[in-house]
Amino acid sequence: MTPNLKIGILRETKNPPDKRVPVTPSQVVKLTERFPNVEVYIQPSDIRCYTDEEYQYLDLNMKEDLNDCDILIGVKEVDTQALIAGKTYVFFAHVAKKQPHNRTLLQEVIKKKIRLVDYEYLTDYNEQRVVAFGRWAGIVGAYNGLRARGIRTDNFQLKAAHQCIDMDEMYAGLKKIKLKNIKILLTGGGRVAMGAMETLSQLNLKEVTPDEFLNKEFNEPVLCRIDPRHYVKHKGGMEFNLQHFFNHPKEYESTFKPFTKVTDIFIACHYWDPKSPKFITKKDYLETDFNITVIADVSCDVNGPIASTVRASTIADPFYGYDPKTGKVEMPFVDPENITVMAVDNLPGELPRNASSDFGMNLMDKVYPSLFGHDDTGMIERATITKNGKLTEQYAYLQNYLEGKE
Repeated sequence: MTPNLKIGILRETKNPPDKRVPVTPSQVVKLTERFPNVEVYIQPSDIRCYTDEEYQYLDLNMKEDLNDCDILIGVKEVDTQALIAGKTYVFFAHVAKKQPHNRTLLQEVIKKKIRLVDYEYLTDYNEQRVVAFGRWAGIVGAYNGLRARGIRTDNFQLKAAHQCIDMDEMYAGLKKIKLKNIKILLTGGGRVAMGAMETLSQLNLKEVTPDEFLNKEFNEPVLCRIDPRHYVKHKGGMEFNLQHFFNHPKEYESTFKPFTKVTDIFIACHYWDPKSPKFITKKDYLETDFNITVIADVSCDVNGPIASTVRASTIADPFYGYDPKTGKVEMPFVDPENITVMAVDNLPGELPRNASSDFGMNLMDKVYPSLFGHDDTGMIERATITKNGKLTEQYAYLQNYLEGKE
């Protein structure tokens, strides 16, 4: 191991503020025990879900100036004015997909010769991500969908997730509600969808097949989760193949419309490729038998596959109304003809202590051995976007984006 590595835990600088942390106080203790060559310094913050006092109680090092640290670790993008030249940074950078709003960040990282490691591209031998907050997005997103239903019908009231102490309190609140005979549809099969299923499992709902969901009536609330084979088909009639769909999304067309006729709450947790078919178009909402009243768009692809997701919402203001006639956003829960939309794009921030603890343990087990020692598997290298004032070879495709040419 490299001797005497100094690690700085950054104060989050992105606005709106994010309360999550990459390492909890108790995890800092475990980290230094497991990696005796590492010293950890925590930059004070008044917005973290774990307070400065919680770190100080464990006699951990609090330090405003992190200039002498080797590696700086955060959660979200770092303010360009706070970047320290020549350091290694680890955070969700959101630049590798050429996000326009973060071009300046990448330019400053290059200018300051920062080594940038992006959590999103930390993968194992099977190219599977090793750390992510997706599960927590699903957990909170499904809860928000249920909460919206309660407000919309005046049938029950749930506390906002971010007002709960933790997931246990949030789930305890779910135990007191009773749903009417509605149909809940969930799309997706990854971490996000499974997180949503965790939340919905608290209600002990009857889970039905897609065929039953579309064609049968029930005297109890039911849940159906569907995969791509249930909502797209090959234009030429070829038997559905998931990998072929991923590789050739333009060859497929949507078969989702029948679900819009029977669904009450739609919880969208799918991955969507801009080249693949859309789920709900503007015209679909205008059809007289369109039945969906609440859409919890956990995936939150703005102006993407679900036409009512015209903008992201916020933790503080999670819902808006979508007017099918005008396609515009209105106040939620006013016009019963409008669709209630939940499109918060940082859902894990609503349960920051749970999400941070889970994320931190994954970092400890799967990332830190390579980050603080020898990167034998190439995991860190694969996630390194910039080094020595240049894009790395794997991310050279970002050059035109970096220079503002696209």
